[in-house]
Amino acid sequence: MKFIHLSDIHLGAPGALIEGLDPYDRLARAFGHMAEHHADAARLVITGDLTHHGDPVAYGALQSALRVLPMPVRLMLGNHDDRQAFFNAFPDHSKDENGYVNHAEEVQGVRFIYCDTVRDKSHAGAFCEPRRAWLASQLALAETAYLFFHHNILDLGDPCTDELSLDKADQAELRAVLKAYRHKIGHIFFGHVHEPLCGTLAGIPFSGVASTMHQTIPVLAPSNKSPSGPLEPSYRVVLLRGEDVVIHQIPFAWDGEVTWHGNDWGDWQ
Repeated sequence: MKFIHLSDIHLGAPGALIEGLDPYDRLARAFGHMAEHHADAARLVITGDLTHHGDPVAYGALQSALRVLPMPVRLMLGNHDDRQAFFNAFPDHSKDENGYVNHAEEVQGVRFIYCDTVRDKSHAGAFCEPRRAWLASQLALAETAYLFFHHNILDLGDPCTDELSLDKADQAELRAVLKAYRHKIGHIFFGHVHEPLCGTLAGIPFSGVASTMHQTIPVLAPSNKSPSGPLEPSYRVVLLRGEDVVIHQIPFAWDGEVTWHGNDWGDWQ
């Protein structure tokens, strides 16, 4: 199975720049690249920060932009989003009994679980007891599960960035749930951090994807600010092959020189 992981598209009012970048131009280039090269993807999952300020007009513009895509899309909320404005634009979107944008589905024999980590008026995340109970119930149903969050659900060693991770108490409680079901969890995906990441949480592999907008440059020493810049954006193409997970980073906006090499020994001389 192939699916696409995209995150942190930060749409504002059409025509408005976000930190000097046009989010609509970058999103259009990403969607165009996906449609041309990965139309066979089973899903596109966008793990939050759909908008920059939660503007209703931005959700409306996203709704229109999604029509160009040939694959089904799954939307999640991030800390820059507004839950009510999102539901106004997408009134039929799935949610749990508590109103969180938690939902799950079977995709080609595995369970995709989409988790709402948004806490109102906070850039840091939360995953409270009702959300953890919902996740545990979904994992109990699964044979193999792939989990999607917006926030990084563990600290990453970048002190400033880690102030905006999932709430520390919720991290510990969520870790207990994940460890109880780790034999079922194939991979954990998240956004939020605006940088490419990979690692393990209690033995469970995870990865974070870069934003289509500005990219964070990690600082692994104490700091009260995080540097970022208009680096080349990317999305991830994920291949699930039996018990294997392969993740490719796709620099869709690169328009510089590309050299094509053959595989014969002489081609590399």
